[in-house]
Amino acid sequence: MNHLYSNVVIKVGTNVITDKEGRLDLDILEKLTAQIAALHNQGVQVILVSSGAVGAGRSIVNLTDNLSPVATRQVLAATGQIKLINTYTDFFAAHGLVTAQILVTKGDFRDRLHYLNMRTCFESLLQQKIIPVVNENDAVSVTELMFTDNDELSGLIASMMHVDGYIILSHVDGLFDFKTGKGEIIREIRASTKHFHQYINPGKSEFGRGGMLTKCHIAQKLSRLGITVHIANGKTPGILLSILNGEHPGTTFLPEKKSISGPKLWIAHTEGMEKGAVVINEGARLALTCSETANSLLPVGVESVEGTFMKGDIIKICSTDGVVVGYGMAGYSAEKIRTLKGQKGQKPLIHYDYLYIIQ
Repeated sequence: MNHLYSNVVIKVGTNVITDKEGRLDLDILEKLTAQIAALHNQGVQVILVSSGAVGAGRSIVNLTDNLSPVATRQVLAATGQIKLINTYTDFFAAHGLVTAQILVTKGDFRDRLHYLNMRTCFESLLQQKIIPVVNENDAVSVTELMFTDNDELSGLIASMMHVDGYIILSHVDGLFDFKTGKGEIIREIRASTKHFHQYINPGKSEFGRGGMLTKCHIAQKLSRLGITVHIANGKTPGILLSILNGEHPGTTFLPEKKSISGPKLWIAHTEGMEKGAVVINEGARLALTCSETANSLLPVGVESVEGTFMKGDIIKICSTDGVVVGYGMAGYSAEKIRTLKGQKGQKPLIHYDYLYIIQ
C-alpha cells in the first residue's frame, strides 16, 4: 500500500496517553501502537517520541513530602519510564515488532559528533526494522539541558533524520482560528505564516497557549526545512492512518521545497546551544539575508564578538540592533576573530555550508 510518507516522526503527548488521574490510558496506547504497527508493516519507517513517563510514575509511586520539585520529577520519571517502555514493548510485541528505548538530553544535540552518533543509532535501528521509542532523560536532565518539551525534542529528531512527515498528536484537533469568534480549524498553514498567537485560544485547559505556540513555531521551522508537519488529535480513531493516507484531519503545515545539507539541518536547531555570538554590520547582514546566492560570513563584516568560543563551536549571529540573523559553526576562535574583525582578504568566519539564516 502506498502512503503519503515513507518515514515519519510521531510525537505523542502526555494528555493523549494518560487519563484525568495521570495514569496511562491503555486503550488509547493499544490503538496507537496498532496503527503504528500497521504503518510499519506496510513499509513506513516510524520513530515514536512519547511523553508520559512522569505521569506513569505517579500511578506507581507514593512519594514522601520531603523531596524537592526536581527530585520529585526525577523519581517519577525514572520509575515511570520503565512502565511506559514496558507498555509499548508489550503492545508492539503483540504485532510481532521489536522496540528500542532511547533517552536523550539537549546536550546530545550540542556537538556534531554526538549528533552524528545519535543519527547512526536511529538509522541502524530502522534498518533492522526496530521501532525506536524516544523520550527525554528526565531522570538526569537539569535546567540547562532540558528541552522546552517533547515537541522540541521530536522536532530535532525529525530534522536530524530529515523525515518526510512529522506528526504531533495532541488532545486537540489542531490549530483554530479564533479571530472570527467561530473557532474554525485551520486546515493548512504555509511556511511564511507569522503571528500564530492570534489564532490560539488562551483558555484551552492544561494544553495551554504556550504549548500550542511552541508547536507552531517548531512546525513552521520544520516546514521551512522541507518537512510536512501535522498537528492532530491523538484520541481520534484511526488518526495516523488517515494522515498517512493523504487526508487532512488536523492542521497541516505545508513544506517549502528546499534541499538542505546535513550540517545545516543540525545548525538550524541549535538555538540556545550557542557558545558565543558575533555582531555584524549592515553590509554583512544584507549579504547574508537578501542575496540570491549563498554567502559566507567574512571577518570584514564583524563588528564585535561576545563570549568565548573555539573553532567548531556553534555561535549566534546578530545585527547591530540586536536581531538574531542566524547561527553557524565558527571557523575561528573568539580570540582570533577579535584580532581579524573588520579585515578584508581573510577566510570565512562561517562558511555558507555551515550557516543557517533565519528567514
